[in-house]
Amino acid sequence: MRIAVIDPFSGASGDMLLAALVDVGLAVEELSGQLAATLDLEGYRIVAEPVVRRGLRGTQVRILVEEPQPARDWNDLRALLASSALPPRVRQRALAVFQRLAEAEAHVHGVPVEQVHFHEVGAVDSIVDIVGVIWGFELLGVEEIACGPLPMSRGWVETAHGRLPVPAPATAALLASAAVPTVPIDIDAELVTPTGAALLVTLARFQWPPFRPERVGYGFGARELPWPNALRLWLGEASVVSPHPDEAELLLQTNLDDMNPQFVEPLVDRLFAAGALDVYLTPIVMKRSRPAVEVSVICRAADRPALERVLFEHSTTFGVRAVPIERTKLDRVLVPIATRWGEVTVKLKVFGGRVVDAVPEYRDCLAIHQRTGLPLWEIWHDARRLAEEWIGQRMTRDERKP
Repeated sequence: MRIAVIDPFSGASGDMLLAALVDVGLAVEELSGQLAATLDLEGYRIVAEPVVRRGLRGTQVRILVEEPQPARDWNDLRALLASSALPPRVRQRALAVFQRLAEAEAHVHGVPVEQVHFHEVGAVDSIVDIVGVIWGFELLGVEEIACGPLPMSRGWVETAHGRLPVPAPATAALLASAAVPTVPIDIDAELVTPTGAALLVTLARFQWPPFRPERVGYGFGARELPWPNALRLWLGEASVVSPHPDEAELLLQTNLDDMNPQFVEPLVDRLFAAGALDVYLTPIVMKRSRPAVEVSVICRAADRPALERVLFEHSTTFGVRAVPIERTKLDRVLVPIATRWGEVTVKLKVFGGRVVDAVPEYRDCLAIHQRTGLPLWEIWHDARRLAEEWIGQRMTRDERKP
């Protein structure tokens, strides 16, 4: 799974995020062409330039506004995005980012969300930054975004409302709404902007994940600081190996050639009760051509002692093999489907944020079969037919949570 990991060691803004994406391979020409073709916004150019600051090479992106732009409030922005030809996922995420901004502004100023008037954020450069960042992640095939703690600076910032403390009130409200982890930094400067905060709060999870980095880029801001004023972004593959030993997974195996086969079923039941993630049996032939069965148990490392105890106490084995394993696990979501005969739970298979299959739960279908006497296959196929409308649908990270 392609993952982007953000290190905001000098803060975060929309232009820094966009510049970092360009630095790891996003083609400015492709992004500009896509935006021009799908978003009713004119009079600007995206310019990306390589820069070297304090010995560090990276990219700086500027949005050059070439003609006067109208003032836009939340309703204007919502209408602009809703009527656009942006891909549905990009449009929905952009609307979500601006919704978070509108809610933060409404909280700060004590007005209803519908009365929020954007000032700096409603400008064309901020719109291009936000939509460009979202589409940039999409074009690079990023499925998950993670971010480290944000630096908490101090000082003052000039806004349309006058001089305000850093972090700007809207930024502070956004960070508080998501309980974003922060680290203090001793400087008088605005390091995290409302645009940067809204993008990260909406798109990223603030937990440093295990991953295998493949590319790294630096997106520079315009401000000069005592250190490189950049945001670092890694692209890589999410690692399936947990950094925490208790969260690692094992494959436990043992061979049984002298056990009554009738005793295997209760053994499997006890293994599941003790925490096994999966149990399967494989027919094998052992020494002296004796038929046997290999019992395989996939489990969390923390459950190993309990599962080995079950194997030793409830089977004839004298030893258990343990092998560390890596698994790539897709998201699964359980949804209820109302059939003609009652409710059936359907398991949605989610890959890359999209539902790719929908499978009725056997036990629910079996319960209806036992109650009605109808053919089991007829019940299963009816539930499957009703569940097909989910296939192809996008699912956000929150929707995928069990």
